[in-house]
Amino acid sequence: MSTEARFATGDWYAVVGERVTVLLPGSRRDRVAGLWDLADSGADADAVLDALLAGGLSSLDHFALVAHSDDSTRLIVRGAPSAAVSTTAGDDVVTAAAGTAWAERLVTGVTSLRVTLTGDGPTDHVLTPGLARVSVVEFGEPAHRAPAAPESPAAPAVSEAPAEQSDPAPAAEDGPATEAMPVLAPAPVAVPAQAPAPAPFVAEAEPVAAPPLTFGRPEDDPTPTGETPAVPAEQPEWPDLDGQTQAGPPAAAFDRPPIPGQEIAPEVVAAPVASLVFSTGDVVAVDRTVLVGRAPEARRFASHDQPHVVTVPSPHQEISSTHLEIRPGAGADHGSAIATDLGSTNGTVLAQPGLDAEELKPGIAVSLIPGAVLDLGDGVTIQVTNP
Repeated sequence: MSTEARFATGDWYAVVGERVTVLLPGSRRDRVAGLWDLADSGADADAVLDALLAGGLSSLDHFALVAHSDDSTRLIVRGAPSAAVSTTAGDDVVTAAAGTAWAERLVTGVTSLRVTLTGDGPTDHVLTPGLARVSVVEFGEPAHRAPAAPESPAAPAVSEAPAEQSDPAPAAEDGPATEAMPVLAPAPVAVPAQAPAPAPFVAEAEPVAAPPLTFGRPEDDPTPTGETPAVPAEQPEWPDLDGQTQAGPPAAAFDRPPIPGQEIAPEVVAAPVASLVFSTGDVVAVDRTVLVGRAPEARRFASHDQPHVVTVPSPHQEISSTHLEIRPGAGADHGSAIATDLGSTNGTVLAQPGLDAEELKPGIAVSLIPGAVLDLGDGVTIQVTNP
């Protein structure tokens, strides 16, 4: 089976190694770090399974494990996950029956494997070794591939009917009988196709000349005094030169679009879920959305949902204007801080305790563990601590 893997975003954890992938509910975050150490070191399926069950099976109602080898694929599902397996011999669906510990298969000739955890969204994101938040994981060829359009059938060959022969000519009554010669029908004469009649000639209309440009006289100056208003040499940003500019009313409230696979967090939580310690010396509590950047803007927020805005220095312009968002989590991430790179130019590097550093993918929310460090570039870092 091809090692290509893809996923749809969601609230399950995917711990992805070169040989073994483990899928856990968001409530089992406490087991993620230890499993990643094993998967990243190249441990086999048995070693990863031992670590997964070390905390007891009774507290682990749902999980899935996929292990790849050169000639086979080992699949284990427990609880909610289901797996659709396509092999050279046919298709199969693997689920754990009620009352059983789990369902396990060792299959060969696998062409595709799709593990569904929650929902059934399209697997548009490439899955690489590391950690991801997922709802569906797919290995090998996509299971839902549109069938190829059938080729147009070739026109059947038309065989020419043999020319009919006329009846043999009768022999003369008194003369000797002679052999009748067949008379062939004349070959059809091809009639040349008539050439299409030429389009009638239509003469183009003469272009109409545009009226000549005219200029007003000096005494037609529309200003009341006939003088050109003076413009100051140095203008401030967005100058108000005419004295008529008025600020509009505040923008009406609107619903912020959610992060895919994440519930919308409340605008302001009762107690901070974390504290952010900036290398610049600032300390900010995460009790609402925190925007960080070289010149962050909060115009997409409603007037009643104003975030904390933190401006950090960036002498080499490595930090984007609005670089990073950190907010309280919801659903499976309730009580934690969530970080999302807002499409920054140079990216954001996250180092979680016990995990290798990884670069955040723009628009993908990642749950932060106390002790995590976010590196924005230009020497600016943010450490996540307990509130």
